[in-house]
Amino acid sequence: MCPSQLGGFTGRILRVDLTNQLTSVESLSEEVLRKYMGGTGLGARILYEEVPPGVEWSDPENRLTLASGPLGGTKVPGSGTFSVVTKGALTNGAATTQANGFFGTYLKFCGFDGIVVHGAAQELSYLYISDGIAEIRGATHLAGKDTRETEDIIKEELGQAEHQMSVFSIGPAGENLVRFAGIVGDRGHIAAHNGVGAVMGSKRLKAIAVTRGKGRVMVKDSDRFSTLATGLRQRVATDPVLKEKVNKWGTLYLYPVLDKLSWLPIKNYTTNIYPDKEKQQTFIGPYIRSQFELKRRPCWACQMHHCHSYKITKGPLAGRIVEEPEYEGLAAWGSQIGQTDVLMAILLNHQVDCLGMDCNESGWVIGLVMECYEKGIMTEKDTDGLEMTWGNVEAVKAMLNKIANRQGVGDLLAEGTMRVAQHLGGEALKLGIYTKKGATPRSHDHRGNWHELFDTCVSSTGTLEAGWSLQPPELAELGLSPLRDPFSWEEISTRVAKLKGILLFEDSMVTCKFCTLSSMKTLAELVKAATGWQFTMEEAIEIGKRIATLLRAFDIRHGITGDLDAPSIKYGSTPIDGAAVGRSTAPVWEQMLRNHHKLLGWDEATGKPLPDTLKCLGLEHTIHDIW
Repeated sequence: MCPSQLGGFTGRILRVDLTNQLTSVESLSEEVLRKYMGGTGLGARILYEEVPPGVEWSDPENRLTLASGPLGGTKVPGSGTFSVVTKGALTNGAATTQANGFFGTYLKFCGFDGIVVHGAAQELSYLYISDGIAEIRGATHLAGKDTRETEDIIKEELGQAEHQMSVFSIGPAGENLVRFAGIVGDRGHIAAHNGVGAVMGSKRLKAIAVTRGKGRVMVKDSDRFSTLATGLRQRVATDPVLKEKVNKWGTLYLYPVLDKLSWLPIKNYTTNIYPDKEKQQTFIGPYIRSQFELKRRPCWACQMHHCHSYKITKGPLAGRIVEEPEYEGLAAWGSQIGQTDVLMAILLNHQVDCLGMDCNESGWVIGLVMECYEKGIMTEKDTDGLEMTWGNVEAVKAMLNKIANRQGVGDLLAEGTMRVAQHLGGEALKLGIYTKKGATPRSHDHRGNWHELFDTCVSSTGTLEAGWSLQPPELAELGLSPLRDPFSWEEISTRVAKLKGILLFEDSMVTCKFCTLSSMKTLAELVKAATGWQFTMEEAIEIGKRIATLLRAFDIRHGITGDLDAPSIKYGSTPIDGAAVGRSTAPVWEQMLRNHHKLLGWDEATGKPLPDTLKCLGLEHTIHDIW
């Protein structure tokens, strides 16, 4: 069976050679698609095969893959999501990150499962795709434009209405190779982790614009597929927990919930006690949405009340339009920097999106600077005259612009938290929150959430790879139950090993986790209905482990070894107050690593996947590379 006859896939990827200003179309075999799916899996395969050791993240020969999967553009809610895979700027290792919206769907409608970009243009350019046709166009007139301006200008000059085109671009941060630049589009959706926007900037690619093509995604068993997709929507809308949380408020319900667990980052991990409980209640959905004029902005095929645009209706900013932040944006620009005005948090989040930066890394960098300023490690002389005191919003606004444009001290801060701490040295090395590979965690205090702390540190991609926040039914289908002891080194490391690759498989579909609930059983049934394959949940789990192991092999081959599977001093420190007071992974870290590696069939001491494991996963071609 040729790929074009397969349900769920187009069987084609678009190759873009920016150096020679050429585009071409490549067919994908059914064997490759079944082994790696799409999205993250397909990108991981391309990354491993085409980016050899010695190719740095900013090298023209680095590959930048943006891909949908077999469920993209279907009735599955949130299936407009796409995955970005490249060699990332923060770790100089594998990077995978996703963005929601419409891009993945429109790419499929235009006849492509993915785009693979290599080379570098001589001048700033953008890629235009419409119904199987691709053009590289000049973008010098977009130089310095923020992501929202870029989206609007491209749509206007191409005569495309709001939902007739998806545009994802880099802002000034990406153009200036800020190591935590992201790729932003569809009004505030962002592929953020590990500096993928900096990679795009190194290729002098300002944007990718994809029209809503005339094609459609065909599935083999449309009746069964529709029943499964409807079931997902119904569960989110009727489940007594889900309907009052993520379905109604997106992630805006999380702020006080995580504070009770001591998972809310407060002033760069200096405390777990929120300074103003009354103000904290303004960082929650009902209050936030009551302050603005709302416009729903759902992603492809999604019925959730998750994404909105806000119109400010009073005060000096009346009439201004901003996007609804996720929890991570509120945490980064609220508690993490010690400020309690929710409107200011929303405005800072919007500024970061427009500049084209990851809110997580941005928040950790600013938090590090503020703690260094408080302790006298940095003074106004070091911060270009800015008073970087906790909660100083005006100083933060100015500093974010400096970072995005690499001006003054912003040139240092643009290197990311780990490199800033290393540059300052001394006491600052004890204050930075990051993994030893070079990326930072999500905007959480993971010291009370050992699962995410451990998963983040052993990940090969700069972010989570094992399933997180799984509902009891999803755990049960995997033969698991909720954690008995969230501070048990053995239970945590075993759980992360057993769930390894769950998120990577989902990111190969590519779908929204809030819509599919990370149900491997349902995802497997959807793949079966779409493709006609006799596909099982066990095969899905194996694919997830294959992708995780291939990314691990890529990192090892590129010099990112097992000794870097660890948190920075402060990331792995012991909380002095709050619900996790006195708890620390430090005394049991080596035991956790050895148990995790053993269960995955990796060498216990080095974390290298063993030859027999690589053979079992169909990755025997990597054995010679890492052994």
